[in-house]
Amino acid sequence: MEKANWSSPVVGFILLGLSAHPRLEKTFFVLILSMYLVILLGNGVLILVTILDSRLHTPMYFFLGNLSFLDICYTTSSIPLVLDGFLTPSKTISFSGCAMQMFLSFAMGATECVLLGMMAFDRYVAICNPLRYPVVMSRSVYVSMAVSSWTIGGAASVVHTSLTIQLPFCGNNVINHLACEILAVLKLACVDISINVISMGVTNVIFLGVPVLFISVSYVFIIATILRIPSAEGRKKAFSTCSAHLTVVVIFYGTLFFMYRKPKSKDPLGADKEDLSDKLIPLFYGVVTPMLNPVIYSLRNKDVKAAVKNLVAQKYFTQ
Repeated sequence: MEKANWSSPVVGFILLGLSAHPRLEKTFFVLILSMYLVILLGNGVLILVTILDSRLHTPMYFFLGNLSFLDICYTTSSIPLVLDGFLTPSKTISFSGCAMQMFLSFAMGATECVLLGMMAFDRYVAICNPLRYPVVMSRSVYVSMAVSSWTIGGAASVVHTSLTIQLPFCGNNVINHLACEILAVLKLACVDISINVISMGVTNVIFLGVPVLFISVSYVFIIATILRIPSAEGRKKAFSTCSAHLTVVVIFYGTLFFMYRKPKSKDPLGADKEDLSDKLIPLFYGVVTPMLNPVIYSLRNKDVKAAVKNLVAQKYFTQ
């Protein structure tokens, strides 16, 4: 029997999704579809205004445009499949399609961790060393920082995706999740996955611990500098330039830490609720956070609001 299992490689996966909760599927379909459309519209508008409005051709808005593009790529890598799974009884995905989804989702998540750290450095230089800001954050520097974020995130994803797809699954192809998430796929392997677990732990420290530490230290210096500004108006203006980024950081990392540190239930009767929450929490992280990013930056940034109004006015008067 073992030989038979090992000789029948997995060519595709079955995603259970919310099949155990059929009443929730239609409700979540409408909810997730609405959020996905808001993500495409909100982040698309942000990308557009950061490109078209010359006043936004600065490092901060360049990073913001990258963040918006990243959020669109991240959600598009999984949400269409999740929506299809809510409607169709056959929730299947090919092995190559699952591998691609794992790569994209992990790459986008890792890239965002690094990118948020880069944005914190940008705010640190802008507030703590404003006279040196044009020199330190020149175009070649901030473009290189963005490229590095994408490269590091992509490289880490290649490593973990490669380690995962090389595992034997012995015919076990049922993923108890909404999408092909690496941790959910690893549970199907029929060999020891210690190397994968260790590498994931090291990666979590690098992409979660290091950026959080870097961002925290940056904001200690930022807040200390802001408190030394003599006028209340000056302090308010300085804080407003980084409040949106700080809000996004809290939501992004807060959700991630909650998702990975959530204690497991020891009560068998609570297993079903725990299973549902294990699916919905990553969904919150993957949909709500990208939806909130453009809202936060639009509401808390006068330059972005002015650029959006200008874009709308130009479109209105050209019709």
